[in-house]
Amino acid sequence: MANLGNLPMVATTSSFAAIAMILLVSCLCGTDAQIGVCYGQFGDNLPSTQDVVKLYQSNNIKAMRIYGPNQAILQALQDSGIKTILDVPNDQIQSLASDQSAAMQWIKSNVVPFASSIKYIAVGNEIHPSYDQQASSVQPAMKNVLNALNANNLGDQIRVSISIDTTLLKNTSPPSNGQFDEKYTSYINPIIDFLTSNGSPLLVNVYPYFAYIHDKQNIPLGFALFTATKTVVTDNNLNYNNLFDAIVDSVYAALGKAGAPDMEIVVSETGWPSAGGDSASTDNAMTYYRNLIEHVSQGTPLKGGKAIETYLFAMFDENEKTEDETERHYGLFTPNQQPKYGQLNFS
Repeated sequence: MANLGNLPMVATTSSFAAIAMILLVSCLCGTDAQIGVCYGQFGDNLPSTQDVVKLYQSNNIKAMRIYGPNQAILQALQDSGIKTILDVPNDQIQSLASDQSAAMQWIKSNVVPFASSIKYIAVGNEIHPSYDQQASSVQPAMKNVLNALNANNLGDQIRVSISIDTTLLKNTSPPSNGQFDEKYTSYINPIIDFLTSNGSPLLVNVYPYFAYIHDKQNIPLGFALFTATKTVVTDNNLNYNNLFDAIVDSVYAALGKAGAPDMEIVVSETGWPSAGGDSASTDNAMTYYRNLIEHVSQGTPLKGGKAIETYLFAMFDENEKTEDETERHYGLFTPNQQPKYGQLNFS
């Protein structure tokens, strides 16, 4: 998730979506509303990888995101029926960008033996050109990774993308005003061109929680939790009663202005913490997850009926995370594999 420090506030009721797009951290989307769950591992009390895969299977969770090529996890996923977003860790991007042979070896070691369970490769997570030195290497790394996939006859099976947060956007009030900040066009435009040329989706991390806690005066809790009973934002005859849709449609609007109006969006992270901060509670988190799962099959007002492939963050509470306290309380399950919110219908 992105650092939210020193981001601008918007203080008018008409600009809920703008707040969301500025503040948020961080498809082959298909026609189904595939619900996946991110599998983070910053904990010293987590189950074995084999038990984790069994837990996914027993809960009918058919998609997973992992944040690096963990061989034990990839091996356990074989023949599991679970498809995976596999991240290239941020600290490996520059080496893959500068050396095609390094990308070839990365794919040979981490993808080829496990290709049947890998759906997307995310080349980086929430890279920001203002402060991440890897930014200029992202698109070259994506090209080298795709070249390596093609060399192994996997380019049509596995899509190459990147997972961004929404701090790259501006002017997002209302959602149709969404656009990528001009300061970042030299970074994001080549990535969008690459995705367009190769039929890949853009992966986006979407967090209504952060927008809400930074402007509770103007954002109703129900708008963030999918419980609003009436329209909160109207935009070109489109009515928004939840913040998630407003965020996603702002990204769609930005893609349209960048020349990619038909690009798919995969929500590669979204969640609500159950403890550790303002409005972080079990009740709020349960409400968010339950309503989100029921909602994503409907699409957004801009893309009505187009199901949104969505990955919930995260499978477990992770007690070794070092960021804000809320980061340790996003788990859908406790480390002893008990559901925190009862039986969620992941299918």
